[in-house]
Amino acid sequence: MIDLNFKYKEMLEVLNNEKPFTPHIAIVLGSGLGDFAKKVNIIKSIETNILPNYPSSTVQGHKGYIHFAEYEDKKLLLFQGRIHFYEGYKLSECILPPFIAAELGCQYLFLTNAAGGINPDFQPGDLMLTTSFNAVNLKKELSQLFGVTSLDQKNALLDLPSKSFNEIIKTSSLEENVFLKEGVYFLCKGPSYETPAEVQMIMKFGSDAVGMSTVHEAIYGASRNMKVAAVSCITNLATGISQVKLDHSEVMETADLVKSKFERLVKRIITNCSID
Repeated sequence: MIDLNFKYKEMLEVLNNEKPFTPHIAIVLGSGLGDFAKKVNIIKSIETNILPNYPSSTVQGHKGYIHFAEYEDKKLLLFQGRIHFYEGYKLSECILPPFIAAELGCQYLFLTNAAGGINPDFQPGDLMLTTSFNAVNLKKELSQLFGVTSLDQKNALLDLPSKSFNEIIKTSSLEENVFLKEGVYFLCKGPSYETPAEVQMIMKFGSDAVGMSTVHEAIYGASRNMKVAAVSCITNLATGISQVKLDHSEVMETADLVKSKFERLVKRIITNCSID
């Protein structure tokens, strides 16, 4: 098992010294969705490249900031930038946002991402509420992080995603008239997009969308007893579902088109979260 508190001791010391308050809700902003940070009152921003042992974000649309912010009466911790396997990082690095959120006292972890649609009923621009996560690609890394049996003993994972948090999101979508699809999110580590044959395999696993993040963040967040939920922006149809060649610019363009309804939804979710 990996001792994350020992590995990131210096980083936590910096964050605890710099934090202006104890945050309630952590939000990880996915590809093309980082502009949400402009829609809330930022109290303090920290560039992740000044934090000891924090990996550099190398992907377009992931700026590399941690923001302490406020919206209405809620204290927020925003991660504007994500750490991915395909950048060459290990699981213990890719789960840094939920690790930091838990250590700083967050009660909720809201994960957002850009994903490829596999469900034939999905279209680019849809928002999908995650009903389950497929972690089949993470078994080895998870056992190294948690120990072979300890992950199965964490009862918090039985409520992943959090049923109560998902109900808050559904209520918020109705209040804002933002239609949400629902489905299972499948993790591929990348760095390349999936082949048509791989997409067919993922469909047989019962998944509706595929991406390169989120699953490990959700599992770790739930193991730390945060309420965890995730919403995907379906930015493209996966290879074999669509005949169009995929590239990251398509992901960014579609995310930009939906950001208005995404921002309205996230604001309402923050408002509706009850804090202990």
